[in-house]
Amino acid sequence: MTPVVAVWRAEGAWRRLSDYVCLTKPRVVAMVLVTTSVGFQLGSIGGPRILPLLYTLAGTALAAGGTLALNQYMERDLDARMDRTRRRPLPEGRVHPGEALVLGCVLLVAGVALLPPLAAVVTAAIAVTYLLVYTPLKRVSALCSLVGAIPGALPPVAGWAAARGTLGPEPWILFAIMFLWQIPHTLAIGRLYRDDYARAGIRVLPVLDGDGRATGLRAVTNCLALVPVALLPTVVGLAGAAYFLIALALGLAFLWSAVGLARGGTAADARRLLFASLVYLPVLLAAMAVDKLAP
Repeated sequence: MTPVVAVWRAEGAWRRLSDYVCLTKPRVVAMVLVTTSVGFQLGSIGGPRILPLLYTLAGTALAAGGTLALNQYMERDLDARMDRTRRRPLPEGRVHPGEALVLGCVLLVAGVALLPPLAAVVTAAIAVTYLLVYTPLKRVSALCSLVGAIPGALPPVAGWAAARGTLGPEPWILFAIMFLWQIPHTLAIGRLYRDDYARAGIRVLPVLDGDGRATGLRAVTNCLALVPVALLPTVVGLAGAAYFLIALALGLAFLWSAVGLARGGTAADARRLLFASLVYLPVLLAAMAVDKLAP
């Protein structure tokens, strides 16, 4: 084999590997790992448990990547119609659909098998809800955003289950925070890419809401509900007073951004709300993890 041929084959293998990785949506997986690790840390009793956490994160990464690859397999026709997704591996034909299907199934099964029993059940529920309910519902009803918020809110519950082996009220508070946060977050994205979604036939609320009033109202009501719900970790003794103050400040700022979208309804307002959501969640989770109270 000549050096030129060897380099060409190496570059081809690297491009193929990059396409496979792209199917798993690494940035989304990274966010899932962050929320899972926070749930694990909050559910842990005693000192750090590094090895169980690493096993949990490995299983979660595999399962999340597999679920997202299967989602791209199922939505490859929709992705081909949208500017923001048409250059993904499946719409461009760089990966065969059968490869994506096999990759997704293998990663999902391997990830679930690696997790402790209760965490595995929660993770399997995430995959089933995301793939079999949320994904097809996107073509049918604006309720897809509410349904999609369920699997998106379960990773910290899975992390808690992996750490403690049981579920109490605390992880469901984390679920409620994640659920309420996702609605204004996805509404902002939907408003920014409304034309793209409409072209693909994805029936998110901003596509169906001509004047934007319902979109703004939904964002405000969810942010308003999120303010007291995000304070519950302190109320139930999961986090301390410092977290309470940070959560209150973040919640009010997030709510103000949602009010801006409701009043203006422009793409710039949606971009500000999206930015606020991207600041809100990691800062809130970091504050909760740092200010955790001993069980």
